[in-house]
Amino acid sequence: MSSTAPVLVARHAMATRFEIVLHGENPIALRAAGEEALDEVDRIEAQLSLYRSGSEVARVNAEAQQRPVRITPGLFQLIERARELSRETNGAFDLTIAPLVRCWGFMGGTGSMPEPAAVAEARAAVGMQHVELDASKLTVRFKRPGMMLDFGAIGKGYAIDRAVGLLLETGVTSALIHGGTSTAFAIGTQPDGVRWKIAVTAPAGDGDAKPLAVVELKDESLSVSAVWGRSFRASEKTYGHIIDPQTGAPADGALLSAVVLPTATETDALSTALLTAPDLLQPLANRRPGIRCLAARGNETKPQVCAYGLDVL
Repeated sequence: MSSTAPVLVARHAMATRFEIVLHGENPIALRAAGEEALDEVDRIEAQLSLYRSGSEVARVNAEAQQRPVRITPGLFQLIERARELSRETNGAFDLTIAPLVRCWGFMGGTGSMPEPAAVAEARAAVGMQHVELDASKLTVRFKRPGMMLDFGAIGKGYAIDRAVGLLLETGVTSALIHGGTSTAFAIGTQPDGVRWKIAVTAPAGDGDAKPLAVVELKDESLSVSAVWGRSFRASEKTYGHIIDPQTGAPADGALLSAVVLPTATETDALSTALLTAPDLLQPLANRRPGIRCLAARGNETKPQVCAYGLDVL
């Protein structure tokens, strides 16, 4: 495949930086396709954001406790998909995690230690089994007070899938898109036929990034979730922003997880689930023969890594 220099388009969205590298013979057309794809990311953010009062999800969170709320077909399908993923992970991935995120001070903040009673109250408002969906009317209703939907663990992957769809429609055959380096999707291969390569790294105790695996991608997505990032310390322990729906507390199961599948929506959600419940690694591998995944436990200096379909360095 002949190609000019690669075209790079980038934009800040969903509290992170999205970048697309595109290869092809017409840089003007490639840039236009990339900008259209990032416009779609902006549209998805405007729809799913918790923090925009005019978003569709904000309207659901404000009204679904009082009555069934009619939503757009795309959002309804995404919630249905999220419910299926919740069932597949035994609740380790849960779209209704927002009350616990807020309780632990991570909704727009860096976190703080809550009172046990507050955690118990928030946990009572968490669980996809408390979300009622009516496919005939395209409505969603909350069965318990205080419930909220939070697309933070699936929205970026969904936005990438939508962007990839637009790129494919415009004829793009070689591209890599990522959101904040945590979720990426590779379209085709690089111009020389070599698959796209992405390193999965984990910070060591000395602060340096240590590679755990190098993942090759072609027409598939990689998502990486980790406990570091937004966090706070209390009683000589660090508490991160990824909350375990089962315990109601910040994830304490794995340091890092990675998942490779054909869709970014699923890799985004499943990598989060593996972070809170790394024992899901083998069941997921058994259920999805084509999946590639890993989970790293232990300490940052010498993590213990279990992987399926990925070569650990």
